[in-house]
Amino acid sequence: MRDRAPGLPARVGAFVLRTLRNEGRTIFVDPVRRLLGRGPAGLLLAGVAVGGVIFFHALAQRPAGADVVRAVGGVQGDLPLWLALLRTPVSLYVPALDLPVWAGITQLFLAFALAENSLGRARTLAVAYATTLAGTLTARVMIMAGPDRWGFGLPPEAGQVLDTGPSAAVVGLFTYISVVRRAPVVFLLTGGSMVWESIAKPNLAGREHLVAVAAAIVLGLLHGRRRPAWLPDPRGLLRRTKRPKRPKRSGPAGPGGAAGPGSVAAPDSAAPVAPSAAEMPSPRADARVNMDI
Repeated sequence: MRDRAPGLPARVGAFVLRTLRNEGRTIFVDPVRRLLGRGPAGLLLAGVAVGGVIFFHALAQRPAGADVVRAVGGVQGDLPLWLALLRTPVSLYVPALDLPVWAGITQLFLAFALAENSLGRARTLAVAYATTLAGTLTARVMIMAGPDRWGFGLPPEAGQVLDTGPSAAVVGLFTYISVVRRAPVVFLLTGGSMVWESIAKPNLAGREHLVAVAAAIVLGLLHGRRRPAWLPDPRGLLRRTKRPKRPKRSGPAGPGGAAGPGSVAAPDSAAPVAPSAAEMPSPRADARVNMDI
């Protein structure tokens, strides 16, 4: 009897298990191996992020501290653009008022730890800041558009809502890693949860999370692309062109092309070479020969 081919449920189950195994290796196992090799230095960004959120949360519990936190890292849609850009890096560590702090710390630590050991520190900071800034700037555009623009705009009251927290950076990092590492399950869990959040609770934070996901997708698709031919290489501007070495001259040349005093002229192979004193015949020896004859 011939063996029956596996049915559709079996093939789907095998595909899911294979995908989960590959994602588990690329998303979790490889970063953990790098972390074991680097030691505690591999958790620098995660420790700074968690410490910053705990510090600002503890500081905001006091009335005077709350004013300091708002003045340093409070971002709103009605602020001048230059002031919002100045406060945006600090706003990453200022927890949102309507979200539980301690529940989000675990996600924050995991996102920065995985990103730091998968992407490196510089790229992790760049993606976290870019996705947060994209959400902040898009929120300002929504407020400027108004509530009657194709369901995209927001009412003017949204400009007074405090827009802080590392949630956009966390969503952006998970999305970026899933796109770069080709992890569809992690991508669906991250993007799907953000879509469900924006539908269940339509607010400013939900829209910014969707913008962060979109920005992370674009950055992930651009990862590893070659530089266009028309775009100059910035590293080439820093390189100095090597000039050919010129022969050194010990003195200025005299008239007629002759070397000046102090210069050493190269021997000419075509010119006749005068015999040395040892090779020239002695006059006494010639006289003796004539006498003998």
